Amino acid sequence: MGGSLKGVAVISGVNNDIKGSLHFIQHPTGITHVNGRITGLTPGRHGFHIHALGDTTNGCNSTGPHFNPMKKDHGAPSDAERHAGDLGNIVAGSDGVAEISISDFQIPLSGQHSILGRAVVVHADPDDLGRGGHELSKTTGNAGARVGCGVIGLQSSV
Repeated sequence: MGGSLKGVAVISGVNNDIKGSLHFIQHPTGITHVNGRITGLTPGRHGFHIHALGDTTNGCNSTGPHFNPMKKDHGAPSDAERHAGDLGNIVAGSDGVAEISISDFQIPLSGQHSILGRAVVVHADPDDLGRGGHELSKTTGNAGARVGCGVIGLQSSV
């Protein structure tokens, strides 16, 4: 495998307009890069998180809470106090397309806190990164409804 693990998630939305795919590459250094593209979003910022469960039997609503193995409060990706699954916001342009390129140390594809089998979720509203003062700021970033999601699986090395 050349030292890098690869994962993939196909994003589908609550309406048929939201679609995309994300690629996850975990490097030997422990950092995981997330790259991809999601279309059909409303222009602007959207909360972007790894959720605890890879269960989409009830659409994106059955993916559970944010992935939070260390039992911390919600925060920004750069904060010491954050859920492992807190990846901040993605930004959709006026065409409804978000190009994603994120690097993070807390979303490995292997080990005890692996994100494989969990879900990535795109929210309707911006994530306030735990700073909004809303009752949901410290749990969800008050990012609103779940408009798109996909289960993270291992990607073929072929």
